[in-house]
Amino acid sequence: MSTEDEKRGRIPYRVSLRNQVRVCLLSIKYNIMREMLNKVTFMTNIFFMILNNGSFLIQWAVLFRLKGDIGGYTMREVMLLWGVCAASYGLAHILFARVFSLPELIINGKLDAYLVLPKNVLLGVMTSSTRTSAIGDFAYGLILACFCGVGVKGILLFLLLTANGAIIVTAFALLAGSLSFWFVRAEMFSERMVNAVVSFGTYPDGIFDGAAKFLLYYIIPVGMMVYQPVHILAEDVFGSLPVVVGYGLLLSAAAAAVFYRGLRRYSSGNLMAPRV
Repeated sequence: MSTEDEKRGRIPYRVSLRNQVRVCLLSIKYNIMREMLNKVTFMTNIFFMILNNGSFLIQWAVLFRLKGDIGGYTMREVMLLWGVCAASYGLAHILFARVFSLPELIINGKLDAYLVLPKNVLLGVMTSSTRTSAIGDFAYGLILACFCGVGVKGILLFLLLTANGAIIVTAFALLAGSLSFWFVRAEMFSERMVNAVVSFGTYPDGIFDGAAKFLLYYIIPVGMMVYQPVHILAEDVFGSLPVVVGYGLLLSAAAAAVFYRGLRRYSSGNLMAPRV
């Protein structure tokens, strides 16, 4: 930063952005460290989440013993399906867990605590909490990807698609949750829509057609979050990769715009205690 900028009290945009990112990373770090204070509970939550997710694959294994493929998927594709869905959902809750309870913050006037912080309001909300069991989701997804034999290149691609999937589900939760600025009962709608992403994301897209498939690709973002990444990994076709990544960026921009538009309507709950 130049001396002239310092005299005028200006902070270059790149410096401000770097500081915001640094604060957010520190917030995520300390959230995880706080959860790790009780190591037994921390490890137990992770282990049982992996065990819970693994139990569903037993059901799929039985189904594939009875039928060769389901919706065009073999057992390997189903494992990739669960891997991408679980890892994306898990990463989103590790980094941005608070977004999934945004309606509660809005309705109860609890955004006040974030408005007084010297950092971006949205980033402050997004990085203010983590969910321990989500680490188990992410680890489970990564384990499945390794078992599918995608190789080192495939694992790196899996991590990229997982990060993009986490961005998509977080943006969708933010978009749905921001409706609470306008509608009192929007929290029920938001919760059901986010749950629908996870529920439909664990079933092959080949079993859906017509209106259902349109809904999953263009209304509920399961197609770009889970189905397309699975096709990329399973078929080793990268043509749709830019589309999937671009979709995540556009959805994020739209969700942020709706959040800040709604923030103008926010009614304070007079809870002006800052978070530390």
